[in-house]
Amino acid sequence: MALTRYSGMENAMPQTFSSMLDRFFNEPVNTRGLSSFTPHVDACETENGYEIEVALPGIRKEDITIDFQEGRLTISGERKFEKQEGNGKRYQILETQYGSFSRTFYLPDNVNPDQIAARMENGMLQVHVPKDEHKTMKRRISITDSDEAAGSSTSKTKKVKASDNGKSVEA
Repeated sequence: MALTRYSGMENAMPQTFSSMLDRFFNEPVNTRGLSSFTPHVDACETENGYEIEVALPGIRKEDITIDFQEGRLTISGERKFEKQEGNGKRYQILETQYGSFSRTFYLPDNVNPDQIAARMENGMLQVHVPKDEHKTMKRRISITDSDEAAGSSTSKTKKVKASDNGKSVEA
């Protein structure tokens, strides 16, 4: 199979129905040719928190920013095109997406933003968002009668005097 130079017209019309569906579901509308891309994300909830994995091969951790504000976790960064033609190289196919990216996740109120941790390993960014134990702890609320609530507020107060020896005496 011979490689042919990419002119941009090959993608104007899909070759098969399957490729048309792939293109429809995998590419955002009106973004062809723009300098951005959307990395693939896997997110799940565990008993202790939320785990978010972002596929970012070829991106250094210094080029990634993670922000948390008002319940939104935003992961953004940039993959720079650093390959240069020369030394006898001419790119025939260039499928890697380059440019800036930003992904935002809306998290529930039960997360602890002070304990969010992230690490980069083998091109995968792993973000752990722990749940706040105080917000997720189950509490039982007792129901009182209106008579009990009124009785507790009108209870008699006892006067206490301190004696010379340090013991309290009721008056």
